[in-house]
Amino acid sequence: MLKETNIEAGASKQAIVITLILCFIFAIIEGFDLQSMGVAAPRMKVEMLLNSAEMGWVFSAAVLGTLPGALIAGRIADSFGRKKVFITSIAIFGLMSLLTPFTRDLNSLLLVRFLTGLGMGGALPIVITMVSEAVPEKYKATAVSAMYCGMPIGGVLTSVVALSLTADHEWRHIFYIGGIAPLILVPLLIFFLPESKAYLNKIPQVTTQKTSVLSVLFAKPRVVVTSSLWLSFFGTLLVLALFQNWLPTLISGLGLNKQQASYIQIGFNLGGSIGVLILGLMLDRLNKFFIVASVYAGILISLIGLAYSNSASSFILFATSCGMFVIGCQSILYTLAAKYYPTEMRGTGVGAAVAVGRLGAFAGPLVAGYLLGTGQSEIVVIASSIPMILLAAISALILLRKPDHSITQKEPLGTVTSPL
Repeated sequence: MLKETNIEAGASKQAIVITLILCFIFAIIEGFDLQSMGVAAPRMKVEMLLNSAEMGWVFSAAVLGTLPGALIAGRIADSFGRKKVFITSIAIFGLMSLLTPFTRDLNSLLLVRFLTGLGMGGALPIVITMVSEAVPEKYKATAVSAMYCGMPIGGVLTSVVALSLTADHEWRHIFYIGGIAPLILVPLLIFFLPESKAYLNKIPQVTTQKTSVLSVLFAKPRVVVTSSLWLSFFGTLLVLALFQNWLPTLISGLGLNKQQASYIQIGFNLGGSIGVLILGLMLDRLNKFFIVASVYAGILISLIGLAYSNSASSFILFATSCGMFVIGCQSILYTLAAKYYPTEMRGTGVGAAVAVGRLGAFAGPLVAGYLLGTGQSEIVVIASSIPMILLAAISALILLRKPDHSITQKEPLGTVTSPL
């Protein structure tokens, strides 16, 4: 039995700090693993004799695993608790990441990366939910953004590790680190992570009536909310996954060397860390509609600039701004998802949005691999992401026309989740 610790009202500062620190550490680890395949890809591709289309499937295998992981784990967490499902998910993705360098063919690599994604997908909506539920309403965006800063920081660490690996066969070390780190985190979570007080307080109100996921998400008050969130997540994460996985390869194809490509990847992730934190602070204090509109405009400008860059310095500049706005936008969407669903269904709501987003993230690398495989230029690949960003922007702005749950506390919930 996992050790349970309440986040009690009043005397809860220590528990809140512990929750935020542990979730931040997890975000760094997940960010490291999310970038690991993209950084290792150029060397792995040569050693395993894989073409661009096959690498697209390798990139997408983990993302495909996050789909059932996010949806099922979020659903179970609403019924059995956040902590247990969170720890189980982390253990799965740690073990599978550790197995990645031991694969010897395409099929085994695809299977291991799919199972890695299953664990990662299960952990992500729960960590967002736990952080959101640990702090008062007025600090939710700041808290989620501060936690999410860990993901681009993890991406920076991946690039730093890659720079230190000189031999082509040393790409395996990236996955050794990415697998051992979450397994070290597991016992810390077991003994120190508090269960969500918001979840514990809602246990008596959870009914035993079995309801489908769709009836929970598309009850009349939430049709527009869920639809808009899903479209925003899909378009934004498609673009983010495309760059997380293919940016080093795209940059190398444009004539830059491996070291320059690593610096550009570092700039992308450092920009993401800055964007996540600043945008989270702004979202709690300024007009949300203006912030979201500005962020999507920043993404479009950055994509155009990146497509037409002709020097290493301009690549670094626009890659950094692209990371700032794309990764920052993803953090905003996570915050909005947590705010637009009540406690009883927050795990399900956030998990479903993350799952749909991961569907976009699954498609992104495949689209890039297909375009490159058919001889399209790197500029065409970058430009192909612009329509999806426009779709995501329109959907997010429609969402913000609806009041969030903090404004509509007395709204009837319709249905409440129960075990699958």
